Order: sequence, then structure tokens, then C-alpha cells
Amino acid sequence: MNTAAFSSLPLNPALLENIASLGYTHLTPIQAETLPPILEGKDVIAQAKTGSGKTAAFGIGVLSRLEFNRFNVQALVICPTRELADQVCKEIRRLARFTQNVKVLSLCGGVPFGPQLGSLEHGVHIVVGTPGRLQEHLRKRSLRLNHLKVLVLDEADRMLDMGFEEAISDVISYAPTHRQTLLFSATYADPIREISKKFQFKPITVSIDSSHHDSVIGQHFYQVDKARRMSALGYLLAYHRPESTVVFCNTKRECQDIASTLDNCGFSVQALHGDLEQKHRDQVLVRFANKSCSVLVATDVAARGLDIKELQAVINYELPWDPEIYVHRIGRTGRAGKLGLALSLCTEAELPRVKAIEDYQGVAAKWDEVAPFPMAYAERFQPPMVTLWIDGGRKNKLRPGDILGALTGDAGLAGSAIGKIDIFDDHAYVAVSQDSVDEALAWLKRGKIKGRSFMVRKSQWG
Repeated sequence: MNTAAFSSLPLNPALLENIASLGYTHLTPIQAETLPPILEGKDVIAQAKTGSGKTAAFGIGVLSRLEFNRFNVQALVICPTRELADQVCKEIRRLARFTQNVKVLSLCGGVPFGPQLGSLEHGVHIVVGTPGRLQEHLRKRSLRLNHLKVLVLDEADRMLDMGFEEAISDVISYAPTHRQTLLFSATYADPIREISKKFQFKPITVSIDSSHHDSVIGQHFYQVDKARRMSALGYLLAYHRPESTVVFCNTKRECQDIASTLDNCGFSVQALHGDLEQKHRDQVLVRFANKSCSVLVATDVAARGLDIKELQAVINYELPWDPEIYVHRIGRTGRAGKLGLALSLCTEAELPRVKAIEDYQGVAAKWDEVAPFPMAYAERFQPPMVTLWIDGGRKNKLRPGDILGALTGDAGLAGSAIGKIDIFDDHAYVAVSQDSVDEALAWLKRGKIKGRSFMVRKSQWG
């Protein structure tokens, strides 16, 4: 494993100090391979999965190229989903804390157009956005790329899968020819090579081994009859009791059916699929990320851009046809040195898919058995946290520290009882442990946050 330190790179001392304060000391393999050529201004095409440290790699590269005293768009990051764009923005802002002057703006669909226009008029250094909304701004001339220095295509394979190739080409047509182009993808198939040929100049190619080893992810396969698949899923969830599990299935209909069945059995579960409105999608992701929902049933398309820090298990209710998709699915667990679980159900007819996975990974499948499981209602599958919804957000100048301070100070709750806090424009969510939630709710209903009273309730959508 590469153990080079960030301090070995030719970086601004203030940026280095900030990187150290964030707890980053040594480069991940993808950072060690990509940062030197990125800092030299070369084009790079890198194969790396989610969670490999790629965002910090291109984020540091981008920040090193900026002229902070010029308030025009110098870097553009194109992402497949709003969730991923939001994560990239957060990471770049964290990396940019060494200077007060960096303006980072997210331009994504599903949110009002007006406020984005206002932000662009005030001057922005870095734009992170989804193809469709970027096209809109470029056509309206509210976004101009004349001064662009760095273009980043993040999760390029997912963008192609989602049919964004034409939109990406259109966005790039507004950018100067003389620029640095960085392309990151979990896979390195022919369409990615074609995109690289079209938009990059003599790129440096970096490929980090994307296979998963048992020291990080325990992979187990279970052969079941089609009629017993649901019962087998219930058994695996009840046996392993993971606090956070994504169950992958192949269709939206199946996704909803599985979630409904698990809900009827007392599991804490929500469905994530393409038919959800953005508001409901946000709620689902908030509750899953803050551990007040334990099981997320998702399709591959809906889960793109999903980045949950401590995902304990991935279950393939049905195996995908493509072994690369299997590897991408299970790569969401077993991060940061923690052991992850990848559990896969398959029928006899699907055995060729297991063979394809074995060939792709170069490792024999481990087979286990499931016991019969009665799909009956039980209270015992409750998650560790409960989400409270607060009727106030950014527009009310509400910050996470205000909510945390109210609960741990005035209300007297232990800091360990408070989980993740998410602030949106008009509302906020706070996760509170099951045994403290009633006390927190009662206090927030009669007490004040930042000197103001807000409506508060348990968030139970799903």
C-alpha cells in the first residue's frame, strides 16, 4: 500500500495545514497515482470506485489551480446526480477552508432556478452540477465558461448509463479547448475510452484494482428457489441485524413490493427508486444516512451517487447480469478498514451470473445456506435512531450547531444521543437515539432554538 504523505506534494502550505486538520495524512492509492500528474496540469483518466478518495484528489487539484482574486468560473465538475454533486460540493468546501475567498456553487435540477442565477451573478470559482441544469444555464448565458481551467467528469460511466452523453458533449462545447480535463469512472469500458478520446489530450491513465478482498468485504452466496427468495431475505436481515443495509433489486416494481413486505414484517425499511419526487428522495436518504431507517431497497439507477459512510451490508436480492455492476454494488460496504458484508441470493437459473462474477474477480464464490424464516410481524427490528423534522432551515439562519446546542445545553441531552443533523432551505432533520427521542421532542416543542420557537415532529414518511 502506498504510504506517501500529502506533505510530499508541492501544495500551498495553508492547504496542507487544512488537509492535516481534516485528518488526512497519507494518500490513498488513487490520490498517490493521480495527484502528481493533476498538479502538473496534465489530463488524467482514472478508474476508481466510490470511496477511494477520488473527490479529494480532483478537489485538491482544482484548488491548486485557482486564482482566488478572479471571481469567474475556473473549474467545472459534472456529476450524474444531485446527491453526488452535493457531496462533491461539501468535500471541496471542506478542503477550501484554508482561504475565505473560494466560492463553490451547486447547479442541479430539482431545485429552483432563481437563487442559482443570483449566486452566479455574485461570482463563483467552482461550479458542480448535473448535465441538464448546466445546459439550461449555458443556453441562458447565466453560466459562462470562457475562463475555465479545469473540467472534471465524475462517475462518467454512470452518466453514460443514464443517457447523458449528448448533454455532456453540449456542456463541454461551451468550454475553452485549452483546459485540463479529468475523467473519473468506476469502470473502463469502450464508451469511456471514446469519451476520453473525444475530450482529453494525451491523458495519463490510472487504474486502481477495483476487486474487493475478503479482508474488507465478506462475500456470501445463497442458492434459493424463486418462491423462497423473500423469506431468505428476511432471514439474512434478522440473522445479521445490520444497522444499515442496501438491498438491490432490478426493477422499480420489485423495489416497492420488497419494501412493502419487509415493512409489514416490522423491519425499518424504505424504497428508493426513480418514481420518487425529489422531496421524498431527500427524506429517504436523510433517514437512511442518519440510522433512523435500517434497510434501503433500491434499484441501481436510484442508488447512483449514494455515498453512506458506514454501510454495514449490501444484499443482492437478485444478481445483476454484469459482474462490474456487482462489484460496484458491493463496493459501498467495507470502507475505511471496516469489515463489510455482501450477501447474494440466486436461483438455479442465475448460476451463470455467479460464474461470471467468479471469473471477473478471480475468486471462488463462498456458498452458505439460509434457514426457513416466518415473514410475520415483529417489533424487534427497530433502528437505533429516530428522525425529528424541524420547520426551519437555512433561510431562518439555522445551523447544525444551533440545534445541537439547544438539545445538549438547554434540554440537557447527552451529546452521544444526538446523531446526524441535516439542514435544508426551509426545514431541518436531526437524528436522536430511540431512548432519548421523546424527551428531545417534548423539549423542542416547548423550548426554543436560537431564541425562536419552531414546529417539530417525528419524521415518519416512507
